[in-house]
Amino acid sequence: MDIRALKRVYFVGIGGIGMSALARYFRAMRILVGGYDRTETALTLQLVAEGMNIHYTDDVNLLDKAAELVIYTPAIPKNHQELNWYRDNNYPVYKRSDVLQWITEALFSVTVAGTHGKTTISTMIAYLLRETGYGCNAFLGGISVNYQSNYWSSDNQTAVIEADEYDRSFLKLKPDIAVLTAIDPDHLDIYGTAAEMEQAFIQYTSNIKAGGTLLVKYGLHRAAELKGSVTQTYSLSDDRADVHGENLSECNGGYVFDIVASNWELRNISLNIGGLHNVENAIAAIAVTQMLGIDKERAKAALVGFRGIKRRFEYIIKTDNVIFIDDYAHHPEELSALIRSAKHLFPDRRCVVSFQPHLFSRTRDFVDGFANSLDMADEVLLLDIYPARELPMEGVTSAIIADRMKNKNHRIVSKDELLEFVKQTSLDLFITSGAGDIDKLVEPIKNILLSK
Repeated sequence: MDIRALKRVYFVGIGGIGMSALARYFRAMRILVGGYDRTETALTLQLVAEGMNIHYTDDVNLLDKAAELVIYTPAIPKNHQELNWYRDNNYPVYKRSDVLQWITEALFSVTVAGTHGKTTISTMIAYLLRETGYGCNAFLGGISVNYQSNYWSSDNQTAVIEADEYDRSFLKLKPDIAVLTAIDPDHLDIYGTAAEMEQAFIQYTSNIKAGGTLLVKYGLHRAAELKGSVTQTYSLSDDRADVHGENLSECNGGYVFDIVASNWELRNISLNIGGLHNVENAIAAIAVTQMLGIDKERAKAALVGFRGIKRRFEYIIKTDNVIFIDDYAHHPEELSALIRSAKHLFPDRRCVVSFQPHLFSRTRDFVDGFANSLDMADEVLLLDIYPARELPMEGVTSAIIADRMKNKNHRIVSKDELLEFVKQTSLDLFITSGAGDIDKLVEPIKNILLSK
């Protein structure tokens, strides 16, 4: 399909982070964009302000009957009336991943996949390409704090795309440079077993275009089975990797470090966001800029201004009295990295974490991992599980995490009880975490803490 010739596009599930990036892409081409989503959010309100027509009721009388292309997210239920109307009336209906496939086939494409880190690395790469003047079309799974968007365009026919493993969507992409960060098990409701998910990541690397490059985290399980005409590895500190970090030091909630590769090096790099894992993410992003031939000193200078991604180790408050961090972490490995990094940066503070589990199936599958991760905090407040697309599962509640925790300084609270706790408790390092709707509490918590 020649998407540049389209005049009207309709999105079923337009408010999703990946869907909204595509919606912005079409709107930037002056195509009329409309769509449905279940609830109004800050993001959908932004899309409306950008000229898109959005409604929140599944009603065939509200959809765009003149749409030339209909794009839907796999999170939409099978009984959705609007989506089924389009199908029954033979409209061209495609998944978001199909459209991203067309884009990767048409442009020089950098895609970033992996259970953890893909949003940050893809955003870092896209930011560096933009700030160094190289340019790119960015399709991201998070909101860049620098630009307050998950999409931007460029005349340079290069795309940077976050490759989502949910529903096997990333297997349609055809990258020139593919990044792979981790293959830890997740989405077992889709894949069934860890081995099946690992196989999907192997297949992702087999889709790299002829002569393309794979950049993979050093030491990944089953690394020998990965594909790519050229393969390079990266690591935070392991000098066996093709690109690795050295001389890391903490500086005012951020880091200074060196990057050493086989044929280049870069010294005294500043990263002004928290999280040791973000140093490793930056190493991967800088490595991609070198594959593209960007001057390394320009990339270093640009990285200083990188302000991160909304809800990825995001400093909501950062003062002498209180540090308040909000993070999207919803997998045990992400939660461990979050708490470990916060305690490393602020070792003299008492680390209190409020965590909202996301999905009944994920809570059931990784309950021991969640318990072990949360044990690292000094105090834990667990919210009820956010169900997202799932129905309740018998016996699966936040209590099964609490029951397995060794740190007894924890409790299960409601959202109102959490706000009351923040009012009544002296906090100097507080973290909210989860992929559900805990982010709606961030502003009220921020106001309470600042008022104190």
